[in-house]
Amino acid sequence: MTSVNVAVDFADALGEIARRALHDNGRVEKLVRLSGGASAETWRFEWHGSQQILPCILRRSAVAGRDQFSTSITKSTEAQLQRLARQQDVPAPRILFELQDSDGLGDGYVMEQVQGETLAPKILGEPRLENARSLLTAQCGSILAGIHRIDIANVKNLLSDQSALPQLQQLEALYRSFEQPQPVFEFGLRWLRENAPPPVPLALVHGDFRNGNFVVDETGMAAVLDWELSHLGDPAEDLGWLCVRSWRFGKPEKEVGGFGDLTELLHAYAQAGGTPIDPQRVRYWQAFGTLRWGIICLFQVFSHLRGHQQSVELAAIGRRVSETEFDFLELIR
Repeated sequence: MTSVNVAVDFADALGEIARRALHDNGRVEKLVRLSGGASAETWRFEWHGSQQILPCILRRSAVAGRDQFSTSITKSTEAQLQRLARQQDVPAPRILFELQDSDGLGDGYVMEQVQGETLAPKILGEPRLENARSLLTAQCGSILAGIHRIDIANVKNLLSDQSALPQLQQLEALYRSFEQPQPVFEFGLRWLRENAPPPVPLALVHGDFRNGNFVVDETGMAAVLDWELSHLGDPAEDLGWLCVRSWRFGKPEKEVGGFGDLTELLHAYAQAGGTPIDPQRVRYWQAFGTLRWGIICLFQVFSHLRGHQQSVELAAIGRRVSETEFDFLELIR
């Protein structure tokens, strides 16, 4: 069977599911796979319904299952979190329907595609988004406050505890599996363990809240994407991750995502009802996120070197390991 026939069969199956879920005798058109990996697939398509043409995104677990690094939640939980987020006025894509076990397409869901720019360099450089950039920092603070006040009672059993020390233990185990000693990482793991801040009440943490996972239009933030790494943890983690230097995309002077500063972010967070956070706690999580990204870079390059996934892109990411080492030492200096 050719790849074209596979795509046609998949579109037909998806269309049948959509007709039942949406109670609409429409059809799937322009189905295209956008990205994929060991843990997830993303597809774009149009739903040609009886009343409108609706741009859609399908997110589903990859057939191959999860890799050794993945801490991603199920797609069903991901959809549930996006619904809860929307109740707090967090701009998350609207969930249209979920895949069922009987559908035969695996764990997944379909959401409405939000129009706007997702490429971080364009978000930071496009003249038409100049006004949006001036709004993003305050919007990020408000959105994070909304995420962190989501009632976790209904999802607590579906999410793992990823506060500082449990998460650090997992990262160190992954790092050791490479058998590739990195002196800065050895020091960094010890520093993060010895300087971990006192525990705080667990909250929902997005887990990957950064420039690159945003949809931005002329009015600012249109949607927050990629909820698959959500977990229970310290709210300051999301703020620190947003400030990691790697997510500034050539705008290092702008600490928050390449577009803002930490003082404004913290002020907006508190103004929106978030529990005030000490900047030093954010600095800790910024250092944590920097080391975390360095270990992820090692994971990606070893996926190539060990033949799990042959990719020039993954091989090239190996050079970023040294960048994160420098960034980490600068942060704790």
